[in-house]
Amino acid sequence: MTGKQSLLFDKDVYVRCAATVVGKKEADGPLGEMFDVAVEDDMFGKKSWEEAESHIQEMAVDKLLIKSGMAASDIDYIYAGDLLGQLIATSFGLMRYEIPMFGLYGACSTMGEALSLGAMCVNAGYAQNVIAIASSHFASAEKQFRYPLEYGNQRPVASTWTVTGAGAYIVGDKPLDKKKCVLIKGITTGKIVDYGVKDSMNMGACMAPAAAELIEANFKDLDVDKDYYDAIFTGDLGEIGNRILSELLKEKSIDIADKLYDCGMLIYEGETKCSGGSGCGCSAVVLGSCIMDRLIRGEYKRVLFVPTGALLSTVSYNEGKSVPGIAHGVILEGKES
Repeated sequence: MTGKQSLLFDKDVYVRCAATVVGKKEADGPLGEMFDVAVEDDMFGKKSWEEAESHIQEMAVDKLLIKSGMAASDIDYIYAGDLLGQLIATSFGLMRYEIPMFGLYGACSTMGEALSLGAMCVNAGYAQNVIAIASSHFASAEKQFRYPLEYGNQRPVASTWTVTGAGAYIVGDKPLDKKKCVLIKGITTGKIVDYGVKDSMNMGACMAPAAAELIEANFKDLDVDKDYYDAIFTGDLGEIGNRILSELLKEKSIDIADKLYDCGMLIYEGETKCSGGSGCGCSAVVLGSCIMDRLIRGEYKRVLFVPTGALLSTVSYNEGKSVPGIAHGVILEGKES
């Protein structure tokens, strides 16, 4: 334990392999060529949006096992989650693998939560290989949290676009390829932060305070400053949330605007008429594409990965509750750092 919210692992924990699956809009974006699988049909050949999202998770795990050369029997646990009620995308999507599973809900921060818990399990010696996975789907999220697509509502500028995609990772105690390994050096677990924002169409404003407090806690716990990291990637704050985060950090005497990037901004980069991307799948697929690639190539030596989540449901929103946020930090290092 380091400080109040952080852990630094005393054994090497590796991201052994990564696999990403995305829909057409994500494949057409600036990171399109970096994803493992891109599908033109956002229904993924299924009868419902929910079945499509389950299939995205299944495709991601299948691709992960193929890339790693491993079988489902080699995996000790799965840590997985999505945005749908009772995690139905996860449970129906991963059922056939018959791997012991922990279902997680951290909203759009779920990828950070899955990697954190998986790394803790491996470092403690309870498992040799675990899968961490998270997914989202634009249409299933719209159906559950906002409006049916047929309604054709206009989206405010502050809104984000839920990413259709899934990112899956094998976290283990040994590298799969010493030339392509990424280490999970530690984690900082976030607290629930509520600034009283009630606008569910402005997720960036809801989540930015949690990201600011997480980054501050990480710096304090590790006794480091901004020079410790080559880059800090938040999950899906979008343009508006990213600006709010920068201002909140400046108030804490942390000026990292030059090292701060947002997965929601990177995946679409101004191609949507909204603030950026969001959803569990947003940070999950950006991590497995450009972030991992830059760590493996040595462009980055150390990054802080900070997926962010808005903790609301249709019930809490309709009852007039605010939208609290949470963020989880994962410290990732390239082999030579």
